[in-house]
Parts: sequence; structure tokens; C-alpha cells
Amino acid sequence: MTQPEIAPTLAIPTGALRRVHHYALNVQNMAASRHFYGEILGLHELQGAEVPTTLKELVAQGKVANFCTPDGTILDLFGEPDLQPPHPDPTQQFTRANHLAFDIAPEQFDQAVTVLKDNAVIIDHGPVSRPTGRGIYFYDPDGFLLEIRCDPI
Repeated sequence: MTQPEIAPTLAIPTGALRRVHHYALNVQNMAASRHFYGEILGLHELQGAEVPTTLKELVAQGKVANFCTPDGTILDLFGEPDLQPPHPDPTQQFTRANHLAFDIAPEQFDQAVTVLKDNAVIIDHGPVSRPTGRGIYFYDPDGFLLEIRCDPI
């Protein structure tokens, strides 16, 4: 498939987009996903005044949960109980997103791998070592591929 020619247009200036503000994932089982991201991965779940005003009602209804990563990026989980991926095998990617990667200090990498294994998290592959560092790829409760990676020592 060839891409159509795109006429030159105005562009957002390089550097104007400062950072990723948030990621939003649809999840089938909110309780399992909250446990996974909060208890297993150790992300802080926003509570009370931390919850964005626009989401307070949905959070109160249990339809949304918000987590904050250590760098301040927000991960929003939207409950979709009827969510079914096009393919039940999580190794068959079903979205245009490939994976979400979390960075960890090299000295904490092995402990993170142990936590994933102790919690029977499904590992896709790894740990792997590369010149750019080490990584392990695994699935969240909805089959979305995640990575924990660290820089080389």
C-alpha cells in the first residue's frame, strides 16, 4: 500500500509537545487490573483530590481507575466489561500499540522479574540482555504487552 503524497502544512514546532500526559487502556476486569497495576507493579493509584475533576464521577462508579508512574505520567484504566480482543491468544497482537515500557534502576531489575514470576504473571519473553540494557516482556490481565527495562550496568 502506498502512502498518498502529503502537502506541506503548518506543523507543531519541535519541542512544543513537552511530555506524554497520560495513557488510557480499556480493561475487562477492573479489580484484576487495579490489583495488577497497583499491587504487583507498585504504581500509585490516585485517590480523593488527586483524581482529575473530569473523572471523579466515573472513578466513584468504579468505571475508571487512575495510576501515576514515578515520572508523573498518568495511566487511566477504563472498565469495559464486555471487552474481547479480536484474538484470545495475547501473542497475536490486536491493536496498533505494540507495548508500554516501564524503566527501572538496573539494581532493581532482577527483583522485578522475581515479583512477576511469584505473581504468576504471564511472561512473553525475557529477561533479555542487549547493548541498550535488559528487559522482560509480559502481559497485563487483558493481554496488553508490557515491558520492564533497565539501562546497562
